[in-house]
Amino acid sequence: MIIKRVDKGQINDDVRHIRKAVFCEEQGFSVEGEFDNMDDVSCFVLLYDDKKAVATARFFMLSQDVAKIGRIAVLKEYRKMGLGRKLMEAAMEFATEKGAVTFDVGAQQQAIGFYESIGFTVCGEKYDDEGVPHYPMIKRI
Repeated sequence: MIIKRVDKGQINDDVRHIRKAVFCEEQGFSVEGEFDNMDDVSCFVLLYDDKKAVATARFFMLSQDVAKIGRIAVLKEYRKMGLGRKLMEAAMEFATEKGAVTFDVGAQQQAIGFYESIGFTVCGEKYDDEGVPHYPMIKRI
């Protein structure tokens, strides 16, 4: 796998393709809700299998030392291969270089176990995002 970093505000077609496939087509989120103005201030991480983009995440700084990581997506045929962990590690490393010592995610309820396995803890009440239950989670280094 090849990891590529995309600097702030430079969302590209690979990011769009993965997010549309996972969140819009597979999970039913709206295109309007998926692509928002936070993409303009976010940095992105992409994982490639040879030349095919297979996973992506974005982050933006909530404050000088807190990064919000989100839009974490792995194409269906590449799941259960440890790529989510690699993607999160790459995103946290990139965010750390930007000053982050705390990471915040909004986890879909079904993904809480995954985030807990990489050191995140639930830090608030359940909330709804387009009909999908989410929980705020945090990790400090």
